[in-house]
This record gives sequence, C-alpha cells and structure tokens, in this order.
Amino acid sequence: MVGYVYIIECSNGSYYVGSTYDLDLRLAQHQIGEGSNHTKKYLPVKLVYYEEHSCIYEAFYREKQIQGWSIRKKIALINSDNYKLPELSKAYRDR
Repeated sequence: MVGYVYIIECSNGSYYVGSTYDLDLRLAQHQIGEGSNHTKKYLPVKLVYYEEHSCIYEAFYREKQIQGWSIRKKIALINSDNYKLPELSKAYRDR
C-alpha cells in the first residue's frame, strides 16, 4: 500500500512532518484539530510538501529522517533547493 510523507506549515510558521496512507484524509484531520497536539494549537495548517512512497514503511522511515533535519534544511526541501541539502547536512563546525 502506498504511503506519503508530508510537511505542513502551521499558522505560527512552524513545520510539522508526518506520514500516512491517505494524505487527503490526514490533512482534513489536521485542519479540524484531530491531527496532532502541535497542529491543533496552531491552526490553520497548509500542506507545503509531500512525497509518495511505495509503502508506508518507507514513508515512515523518511518522516523520521526529515524530522531530524534543521529548519533550514526542511525549507530547502520544501523549496526544491535540492542542491543545498548536502551543504546543510554538514555539521556547523565543518562548513
């Protein structure tokens, strides 16, 4: 079954990363405050990025990877600035 990883922007400018089987349903849940505690506090939310994966396990793995990224790296991904990702992956002391 297909899985999705997604990033939504909350009303306070923060980003929430999640994964799901049904992207439309999950976004609707977030919009009515049933998604997560974080998004519930900062409604409305807006989908800014998503990826489709061949199974939910891949999407979940990718979710955990992206959750560990810095805000600058997430923004580069959202903006399709993929050329910036390697540099943003380096430790600050190594830049």
